[in-house]
Parts: sequence; C-alpha cells; structure tokens
Amino acid sequence: MPTHFHTRIDEIYRQESGKVLATLIRVLGDIDLAEEAMQAAFVAAITAWESKGIPANPAAWLISTGRFKAIDSIRKRARQNELEPELQRRIDELQAANLSFAERDIKDDHLRLIFACCHPAIDPKVQVPLTLREVCGLSTEDIASAFLVPTATMAQRIVRGKAKIRAAKIPFVIPDTAALPERLDAVLSVIYLVFNEGYSASSGDTALRAELSQEAIRLARLLYDLLPDAEVKGLLALMLLHESRRAARTDSQDDIILLEEQDRSLWNRDMIREGLQLVEQSIGSREFGAYTIQAALSAVHAEALSSEETDWAQIVALYDVLRQIEPSPVVDLNRAVAIAMRDGVLVGLEIVDALLSEGELENYHLAHSVRGELLRRSGRFAEAKGSFEKALSLTKQEPERRFLQRRIASLVSE
Repeated sequence: MPTHFHTRIDEIYRQESGKVLATLIRVLGDIDLAEEAMQAAFVAAITAWESKGIPANPAAWLISTGRFKAIDSIRKRARQNELEPELQRRIDELQAANLSFAERDIKDDHLRLIFACCHPAIDPKVQVPLTLREVCGLSTEDIASAFLVPTATMAQRIVRGKAKIRAAKIPFVIPDTAALPERLDAVLSVIYLVFNEGYSASSGDTALRAELSQEAIRLARLLYDLLPDAEVKGLLALMLLHESRRAARTDSQDDIILLEEQDRSLWNRDMIREGLQLVEQSIGSREFGAYTIQAALSAVHAEALSSEETDWAQIVALYDVLRQIEPSPVVDLNRAVAIAMRDGVLVGLEIVDALLSEGELENYHLAHSVRGELLRRSGRFAEAKGSFEKALSLTKQEPERRFLQRRIASLVSE
C-alpha cells in the first residue's frame, strides 16, 4: 500500500476516532462493545478504502460499519449464550433503529458521552478518569500518572465506571437545564483536562495536539449555550487565552519555546479579546471560581508586552486567591515561579525546595524542571544539571525531552 494512504488513515484515526467512538457508544449503549466495533471498523476501512477510495465523510462510514460489526458480534454471542432471546432483541433494535449520522449529531455525541460519564450514579473518583479514557483517548497509564495512583488501581476504576453505565442503563443524552448544575463541576473538569492534553500532551512525539484543544473549546461553547454559568465563561476564557499562544509555543522543529522567549506578535489577538471580555463578565458576576481566577492569571500575561513588563505582583496575588479556592501542590509550584520573578530566584527556589520536600511533587517532572531553571539562573550549574536530569527521567513527551537535553548540554559548557 502507498505510504501516503497509511499516513491518511493515521490522520483519520487521530481526527475521527473520538467522534466515531462517542457515537457508537450512544448507538450501542455499551462502551466495551463500541470500542471493539470501532477497531473492527477501522480494520475494514483499510481494505475497503484502498480499493474504493476514502469516502467524503469517513466518520459516518466508520460509524455505520461499526454498527454492523457490533451486530455481528452480538449474533456470535447469541449463538453461544443461553440468553439468546435478549441478545436477539438487541440485534433487532439495532437493525431497526433510524439512526442519524449527521455531522451535528456526531459532534454533539462527545458532549453526550461526557455527561454520561459524569452521571451522579457514577463514583466521583471514576467520572473524570473514565471520561478521559473514552473521550480523550488517554492511556490508563497516563491517567493513573496524572492522578498519582497505581495503573492497576486506575484500570479497576475505569472498568467499574463502564460496568455502572451498562448496569444502570445511564442514557447518553445532554440533560435538561434543571439537571445540568449537579454535573457541571465534573464536566468542566473533564473539558479542561481534554484541553490540557491538547495544549501540552502528556506523552508522545509532539508537544501540542491541536485537535483536542479545539474540541475542548467547541465543547465549552456548546456548554455555554446550554448553561451560561460564570465558571463556564471562566473556563472558556482560560482556554481561549492559552490557545491564543499556540503559534508561538513551538518552533518549526516542534521544539518548545518558553513563555518569556515567545514572539508575542504571533499571539492570536481575536482569541485574547474574546477571552478578556469573558473574564470581565465572569468576575463581574461575583459568582466565579477557580477557572475564572486562572483565566485572570492568563489575562495578565496576555496584556503584557514582554515578560519583564508583566505585573508579577498581580500574578502572585491571584495565585494567593487561587490557593484559597482550590489549593494544590501544582498551584503552589506556579506561585513559586511567580514569586521568583517578583522577588528573585533564590526566594522562589526556597519555596520550590520546600514543596519538593513534602513529597507530593516528587514524580512531577515540571517541579524538577522548575527547580533546575531556578538553579541555572542562580549560577548553581551542577545542582541544576541534577534537577534537569531528574525531570528528563520523568517526562514522557519527546519535545520536553529535547528541551531538557538542551538545557543539560548548555550547563556542561558553562
């Protein structure tokens, strides 16, 4: 097969597999069956598309094929299972269903799936990991790492979540307005985590995954239409302000460019204007929370002409507020960086060392990278090298590895 055909199939998988899976889950009502059907559909596509060409709407083709693959799978189970009447009824339902695979329906299935995974019947500890696995396609290992739990523990939680959806017959629908608030926190958390995976991939060969960031922003806009809550505005603002920097965050070789070194003329001013307006509206409501504070932090950066002209005192003050609303070691780490910029690297370094001594950030590569950078700037090159090497051993993303390797190489020459 031509190389370009394989490349195109890989692109379609990256761009469409999430949509295909979400719709198949809605259609089939079973996450495991939908995952099996999607994989079978992609295998069938390789053979069919090589001879007939790639269809104009690959997602609809894959969903339709996946449905038939699922029916075949259920038929096989029916022949082997004494509960054949129940399985036959399911086959009849799937065959008779008048299904819509319109582009709008397919796009909205992502949000339907998020709401299903964040249903109150599902353990809160399971909601976000389950959604990250099924909506974002993150590996169980990466999710476990993000939540600082063993992979086996996270795998059990995800299996439990799938089983709950199936057993409780949780519908794959967007709930009515009255039911939205009780699921809002989990849904916002998931959308933001999807965005973060696109803004800074947890692993892999690229630093950025634009399709995930754009999908998260689209979902937030759709959610905002359903519920114009202050924190929905805050999250949308935060993502827009972060996304505005995308073009300046990496170079032509996909190497990382730090915020202070970015060409700010490349920042998307339309996104910044929209983000700033949303921040002002959310703060004006006086009903804002952590997402709005984070958006306000990003707004200070967006309005500064350079790193030197950034109002670091205001950023520290906003981090102080954020610590009260949503305390976490990562917030403390980011606050330490801001204090280093305001009061000097040695002050920030003392805070970072104290945070690392508490243990929660020991396996967080960015904590060691920050420490290495502060040590480098203070002239303690041997110690900086050790911290960068520790960060290098922990990161799973190739551009971050290259960045850290360059930092280490520069210290050797000092």
